[in-house]
Amino acid sequence: MKQNNNTSCLQFTRPIIIAVLTLMFIVIVLCTCQVEAKSSHMSKHHGHKHQYASAPAPHYGDLPAESSMFNVLSFGAKGDGVSNDSKAFSAAWKAACQVPSATLVIPQGLKFLVKPISFKGPCMPNLVLQIDGIVQAPPKVGSWKKSSLFQWLNFKWVQNFTVQGTGTVDGQGSEWWSLSQMLPYNVQSTSKHVLGMKPTALRFYSSCNVSVRGISIVNSPLCHLKFDNSRGIKISNIAISSPKDSPNTDGIHLQNSQHVEIEHSNIGCGDDCISVQTGCSDVYIHHINCGPGHGISLGGLGKDKSVACVSNIIVDNLSLESTLYGVRIKTWQGGLGSVKNVSFSNVQVSNVKVPMMIDQYYCDKKFCKNQTGGIAISRVKFNQFVGTYAAQPLHIACSQDVPCTNVDLVDIQLKPLPGLGGSREALCYNSYGKAVAPLVPASIDDCLRSDGGSRIARSHDVVCQ
Repeated sequence: MKQNNNTSCLQFTRPIIIAVLTLMFIVIVLCTCQVEAKSSHMSKHHGHKHQYASAPAPHYGDLPAESSMFNVLSFGAKGDGVSNDSKAFSAAWKAACQVPSATLVIPQGLKFLVKPISFKGPCMPNLVLQIDGIVQAPPKVGSWKKSSLFQWLNFKWVQNFTVQGTGTVDGQGSEWWSLSQMLPYNVQSTSKHVLGMKPTALRFYSSCNVSVRGISIVNSPLCHLKFDNSRGIKISNIAISSPKDSPNTDGIHLQNSQHVEIEHSNIGCGDDCISVQTGCSDVYIHHINCGPGHGISLGGLGKDKSVACVSNIIVDNLSLESTLYGVRIKTWQGGLGSVKNVSFSNVQVSNVKVPMMIDQYYCDKKFCKNQTGGIAISRVKFNQFVGTYAAQPLHIACSQDVPCTNVDLVDIQLKPLPGLGGSREALCYNSYGKAVAPLVPASIDDCLRSDGGSRIARSHDVVCQ
């Protein structure tokens, strides 16, 4: 696949000085990710409803030798849920970081209170963070420093790194959600500076060849798991959970990241179960249970006339229940760039408000100014959708200046929720493509326009390479 974003993965030249007797030498750690596009081996899976359990209990016999095991208790952590274990976590990380194939262990049966912390690389290869206990964020908003409001557990410049286990990462976000819904004059002075600023639970920045598997992430103040400027990401068998009314609590958030696979996971939250943002390409999402939440989303893209480039996205084998949307592409008016080569297939919906959506008029407030132009959307396929909807089966609203082209609707069988009292018809505006039977409801059959197949959607003078 052609890569849209030229952001390179890590180029590290940080010296790691190791004392050996009276001699010292410098080991230069260089990470160069060479990840093949997953499209070459993406196999199709069939079936709809799945229940994906967390990974089985860890087999410590498979872990490295004792000399490469670093238990946070050995570095002073209390694990009582009250004491601040941040320094112990930092010390354990620094020690494990210097040893090849090391494992940093957070043991089961204990609760570790950890304040905002940054785990920095580069480290020696094949470092594992084994989370089997419960890691908790500070529950009181007023105890957070202003400088640490963007993320809680922050991983920077790591490579060949794995997070795994049967434990839980708990963001304890309930007070954050309450504050975000309050007016400034109702907020206590100790918390005014954090109004509108909430941290992400786990965030990876400029990292490569990272695996996250087995763990649970719950009640994040903002996004639960986020990747920025990263490559070679594998997320599997995780569980993410927060209440459906918890604001902006995306499950997994990707931006400027390439070669990503997300599989066999359960996600329920107050916003998008998975959000794919600008700069993302070669992303494979499959076998996901989503609900509650806003579904699987590409965007919003192009806010304030910014450039957004997203390509080569495959979403397959989804089960969505009681979500606001199923799958959607959302862009702001006036944005620049393109979204292309996107496939949504084998999707089962139950009580989903709008199962399929492309919206080039996205607006997250009551009023947005009308603007000409928009992000070009082309080569999008909706294939094998089945289930029930609560409002509208299909909603495609494209820019008048930059229409959506090469949109395919194939084997769509959607019925209104029982007792809905009549169904709304599918809507297609300024969108071109083809529809292939079976198509239910019948309004989907003649929704798209077929006279624009030769048109090439362009977004002003901006072309995504």
